[in-house]
Amino acid sequence: MDVIALTASDLSVMALLVVGLALLSFRMRLGIGGRLLIAALRTIIQLTLIGLILKWVFGTVSPLWIMLITLIMLSIAGFEVMQRQQRRLSGWWGFGTGIISMFISSFALTVFALHVVISVEPWYNPQYAIPLLGMSLGNTMNGISLGLDRLTDTAWRQREVIEARLILGQPREQAISDIRRNSISAALTPIINTMSVVGIVSLPGMMTGQILAGSPPMEAVKYQILIMFLIATGTGLGSMTAIAIASRRLFDHRHRLRLDRLTKKT
Repeated sequence: MDVIALTASDLSVMALLVVGLALLSFRMRLGIGGRLLIAALRTIIQLTLIGLILKWVFGTVSPLWIMLITLIMLSIAGFEVMQRQQRRLSGWWGFGTGIISMFISSFALTVFALHVVISVEPWYNPQYAIPLLGMSLGNTMNGISLGLDRLTDTAWRQREVIEARLILGQPREQAISDIRRNSISAALTPIINTMSVVGIVSLPGMMTGQILAGSPPMEAVKYQILIMFLIATGTGLGSMTAIAIASRRLFDHRHRLRLDRLTKKT
């Protein structure tokens, strides 16, 4: 079955709905109308640019270009993780924690999936590598940012409790252990909720896209299962790594709480 091509006028109709929603939010004084319009504009620009770039990359299968795109995606994701926290680690740590945790989780797991599960040749084939990495990074980024935000905000609000535990002789790992567990749980909750209702309440984007493109439904289902498990594992490992790094950074070598290492978002 041929794919029905969408025209600019078709997309303009949907864009008008977003503009209408923004106008309604202005009228209700929700304070998100401007952000909604900016996000919509960024969606158009960013997806158009990536479409043009991928069209060129798909025609020149090169590991160097794939690595460059990967580094750009990782850098932007690390920046977004830092920006989504009300209180974040100051200096390089705010940016580096997200980068390191996503590299360890999303990047490593995507390479594993390409090599072992899909067995695509070459493994850096952009048709598979970029979409898989993009979906893994995007969802892992959300989980890590939620977990870090819960960790730093709770540590700030419960600083007296943490310091009391330290005074009683508890090491830093024990003094903040319950906050770490709650933060990891918060990071994993969205993907757990998604997996619980997928196929019943919602049809994920990749599966829908493959079906619209003419792939057999069961083949689309198998790829979607792969993606969901990849995202879940990446989010879990990434959030555990990020929270471990951040929670250790909240203390010095003498096990003293150092909330001066946090910067409040303005």
